[in-house]
Amino acid sequence: MTDATPSGSPPASPASPDYDDMTRDIADVPAVEVITTVAVHLLSAAAVNLGLDKPDSEHKDLDEARKLITALAGLVTASATEISSFHAAPLRDGLKSLQLAFREASLVQDEPGQGPGEKFTGPVYA
Repeated sequence: MTDATPSGSPPASPASPDYDDMTRDIADVPAVEVITTVAVHLLSAAAVNLGLDKPDSEHKDLDEARKLITALAGLVTASATEISSFHAAPLRDGLKSLQLAFREASLVQDEPGQGPGEKFTGPVYA
């Protein structure tokens, strides 16, 4: 008796998912979904680098956080008219929260308008 499957691969069971059917072609993903997904990743990474991921977090890298916040500010500012205020407003709120958290975590305060992303958003005040 010979096995119909290639050597070393398990036989397909009716319950196993067909991953080709489950994946989406990038061309089928709406731009607003791509933009907001990237923004959420930048927001999350910046929060972790600010030590906001958990209480008493020992991980803080303000240089990395500055870069991520600036990239997020550029993305949100540039895409706001394209993704509508429905999607842009929460991203702006998250961005402002990160900018304020950065200011609070920083030992040396940036001048107003010189903080991370403020060249795109303008000065951020509490």
